[in-house]
Amino acid sequence: MEQPENFKYSDERFADLQLLRYRLNGFERLTLIQKILVYCLAKATLFGRDIVFDQFGKYNLKIRKMLEVVYADLCIDRSSDDFQALEVYLKRVWFSNGIYHHYGCNKFVPGFSASFLLQALHQVDARKLPLEEGQTVDDLFNELRDVIFEPDVLSRRVNKADGEDLVATSACNFYDGVTQQEAEAFYGEQKRQLDEERPISVGLNSRLTKDADGHLKEEVWSADGRYANAIRYIVCWLRKAAQVAENEQQQHVIELLIDYYETGDLHRFDDYSIEWVKCLDTKVDFINGFIEVYGDPLGLKGSWEGLVEYIDEEATHRTQTISRNAQWFEDHSPIDPRFRKPVVKGVSANVICAAMLGGDEYPSTAIGINLPNADWIRAQHGSKSITISNITDAYNKAAHGNGFREEFVADEETLHLINIYSDACDDLHTDLHECLGHGSGRLLPGVDPDALKAYGNTIEEARADLFGLYYMADAKLVELGLLPDGEAYKAQYYSYMLNGLMTQLVRIEPGHQIEEAHMRNRALIAHWCLAHGNAMSLSKENGKTYLNISDYAQLRQLIAQLLAEVQRIKSEGDFEAARSLVEDYAVKVDPALHEEVLARYKKLNLAPYKGFINPQLLPVYNSEGEIADIQVYYGESYAHQMLRYSSEYATLI
Repeated sequence: MEQPENFKYSDERFADLQLLRYRLNGFERLTLIQKILVYCLAKATLFGRDIVFDQFGKYNLKIRKMLEVVYADLCIDRSSDDFQALEVYLKRVWFSNGIYHHYGCNKFVPGFSASFLLQALHQVDARKLPLEEGQTVDDLFNELRDVIFEPDVLSRRVNKADGEDLVATSACNFYDGVTQQEAEAFYGEQKRQLDEERPISVGLNSRLTKDADGHLKEEVWSADGRYANAIRYIVCWLRKAAQVAENEQQQHVIELLIDYYETGDLHRFDDYSIEWVKCLDTKVDFINGFIEVYGDPLGLKGSWEGLVEYIDEEATHRTQTISRNAQWFEDHSPIDPRFRKPVVKGVSANVICAAMLGGDEYPSTAIGINLPNADWIRAQHGSKSITISNITDAYNKAAHGNGFREEFVADEETLHLINIYSDACDDLHTDLHECLGHGSGRLLPGVDPDALKAYGNTIEEARADLFGLYYMADAKLVELGLLPDGEAYKAQYYSYMLNGLMTQLVRIEPGHQIEEAHMRNRALIAHWCLAHGNAMSLSKENGKTYLNISDYAQLRQLIAQLLAEVQRIKSEGDFEAARSLVEDYAVKVDPALHEEVLARYKKLNLAPYKGFINPQLLPVYNSEGEIADIQVYYGESYAHQMLRYSSEYATLI
């Protein structure tokens, strides 16, 4: 199959979502062995799909399977309101890996009726439905009815509301029958027994539940534990990838990951992470495992994610320039010298092209990543940072000319700055955030990395963003050739503050507060800076609110002050200060401003969230049955891809 000549970045829209496509720029220049390596790693990525569905809610897999059968097999008028609503609901379930919004974590409200669903279930082949032994169609419907249709039943995937039992009130499937107090006590005891030099990430790869006698126990995610079938498929394709690794170190890294999957031993995960950080002399790389902890209200358990990547050689010059100067940035950071790293180790940074997205990175994905998460590994061995160029390129192409900036930017001069500098500044801020921000600073001896509990993720994202914002305005970036002049940073400052104060509110439903960690981080920074000094202000003109920045130099100093405090909170593990900062500046929404922003945004007819359709990697065989090439096909529709994935990569249902 050939790539369509009329490649479109933008594709289907539904609900508050827009699907985009990303191109595998330069893939054709990879060697055959590198292409086969990408293909094998892509397979290992796609076989983790069912894991994240189950992690995000115990009924997600059943609901997905049930709705897919109805969607594919129901013989009725598909233009009916109920069927159209069911189709949108299913597409949202696919997008969010479950029945909860991928960003806001609220449960979707179905636009079809319970009676329609029951009637539809009786009209399809019951043998295709996810019925347990002895279960009838009515039993299945009754099991899932309230989960789908009752707003107060398992209402939020992740709850971070201050003062509530965050575990008991979160519907994510990381805990079962366990309270927050029980979970914190269980893992607190484990932490007291850790090796201080090599502390494992307790709870990262397990579900905490209770046995028949009421005692707490962990169900470890491994090839012989929970998710065994999915993990065995992942391991199978990792073994194939190891056979075509680019060098011995990469092969060793893959084998360590396999060992970890087979044992579930977190010490082995640390061994893998250390060797992965050292694996630098390859064109192809990957992320695969239980990594992202933002889906756990306690910030301990890793949702499964996968990414296959290859280096964007030309763009990597930018990130390598940053990483070569990492020590300079650390030494000149406006934080207490006690919290700086005396020696910055192993900071590697690349701009990459994504070749396959999976798990918690699909269909919605990050534009930059810094790993591993363990602070002690970062301090002793370093970290890897990536900025994903073909993803940011797709976002930028989709955003140009959509009228958003013209609606919300206060004046023509600022709009001109943003139009000239915004794309380059966005990429650079992501680089600084990932390459240096997350890897900067250090904890004081004896401080628990999880001391900030539910506020830890927001504080960490704020720390990395503040680091990037502070240095965006530094003359060093012009000196290094990373920015064209001393005016460029203003485009980033304005866009960032506008987003934190106003425009990100388009992602919040009326009457709700801010929950997601990245949104809280941006709100925290913007509202704190607005409340201190007089560098910026909000004003109204013709009934519309605008942001005005009158003193960019002062704004940078405010950013420096907040960075110093956020780093202190992180370094000292000051939970109460973190709680106060987040609750005061990052959570609350002004209902009048919110209503105004939503009304202005609605007129633009834009989707506030974007996600991606993966390209299809197709092996081409020669007459001897060997792979002679890997072709890239971009023409698969969203529904076809999702149904194909549910067929080809179904491992847990």
